[in-house]
Amino acid sequence: MAPKPGSATTPKKATTTSSKSSSNKAKVPSSKPAKDLTEQSAVAVNEKEKKKQNFIIRTIWTLVMIGGFFLIIAAGHIYIIGLVVLIQILAFKEVITLAAKPSIEKKLPWGRTLNWYFLATTIYFLEGESVIYYFKHIVLVDSFLLPLAINHRFFSYCLYIIGFVFFVFSLEKNHYKFQFTQFCITHMALLLVVIQGNFIVSNIFSGIFWFFVPAALVITNDIFAYLCGITFGRTPLIKISPKKTVEGFVGAWICTIFMAIILCHFLIRFDYFICPMKDLGTNAWSNTTCTPNPVFLSSAHRVPTFLQPLLHTDRVSFPAIHFHVAVLATFASLIAPFGGFFASGLKRSFQVKDFGNTIPGHGGIVDRFDCQFVMGFFSYLYYDTFVATHGATMGSVLQSAILNLDHKDQIQLTVSLTKYLANNGIIDEKVVKCITSVVGEDYY
Repeated sequence: MAPKPGSATTPKKATTTSSKSSSNKAKVPSSKPAKDLTEQSAVAVNEKEKKKQNFIIRTIWTLVMIGGFFLIIAAGHIYIIGLVVLIQILAFKEVITLAAKPSIEKKLPWGRTLNWYFLATTIYFLEGESVIYYFKHIVLVDSFLLPLAINHRFFSYCLYIIGFVFFVFSLEKNHYKFQFTQFCITHMALLLVVIQGNFIVSNIFSGIFWFFVPAALVITNDIFAYLCGITFGRTPLIKISPKKTVEGFVGAWICTIFMAIILCHFLIRFDYFICPMKDLGTNAWSNTTCTPNPVFLSSAHRVPTFLQPLLHTDRVSFPAIHFHVAVLATFASLIAPFGGFFASGLKRSFQVKDFGNTIPGHGGIVDRFDCQFVMGFFSYLYYDTFVATHGATMGSVLQSAILNLDHKDQIQLTVSLTKYLANNGIIDEKVVKCITSVVGEDYY
């Protein structure tokens, strides 16, 4: 039977249509790799551009921080102390902010307020202690400041205990564990940031040298650890910071010691750096003079026996401070970095990359100053133990006279001291007569 006209062509059209659709289906997968490749290249370009932009911002702010740091150093002790206190407050804020986010979600009242109250109380106690210790001759002779100075520790304790009682009143059912955790984190931040930072302030009072050199050694070690790490690094140092290497760690130690001696050799020539603070208005342009600590003066040192044939002498002369900065450089290289490792572990526990974004391109204050707090505390203890001269000072004598003598003995002491100065030609005899005419002949 002959097929009907057109009946043979229908299957052909169907076949053609089917073949076209199948060919179109076959072409769809082939376009995906090209599309994915385009997206990947776009992401790579954006990532590269982002890194470039971050590098530029980081470089600009690095230069700004370096310039600002040297400007503050030149401005004087009071500005350096202000900088340290500002860093303490900002670092405390960053640590507390990490832990305080859940309290916001739980809508617990007074949590942040108590954090700042404890910070203010701690700063009042610590900075007050420093002011009383270093400025006895001002504080103890003022009728308003004298009661505050004598009872400072008691007042500080009362302020703290008020916060403690208020914390207990703020405890809420079903949140006890969380609130006590926040209380512990707050005190950990006070200990590791604020209290250690206060010892850095004490270093400034002892002389800018004892603030500048430890800070510079930490920065120097960080730079050389990076350079030695990318050049020689092969062996991982610690799991918490995978990019750190043993070779970079050891290489930075050696380089930091050499840089410490060079920096020390330069700085000890300037009284502005080595003199303790006596006037809050002192700056780099002031005519600062003092009797230097003996470690800054050249002295003879015995050469080890095995080096004597090489040096052809048994004694060499140089300032002992070079020994001390070598010790500081060793601590800055081998121990202070663990402050950074501790901070890295803390960030990982909260699953964050940085403590904040206070410094564009660098992260938070804690990210940049984590090692400095550890270094500053050690520098204070080292200076006070091995370098400071613990003799009688005018402030300590004045404190003893005011607190331990009655008014009659204080007057007698004043007249006797005035008479001594007059007999040695330091003041005029008329001053003695003027004083005795006021207090009476009984004290002459």
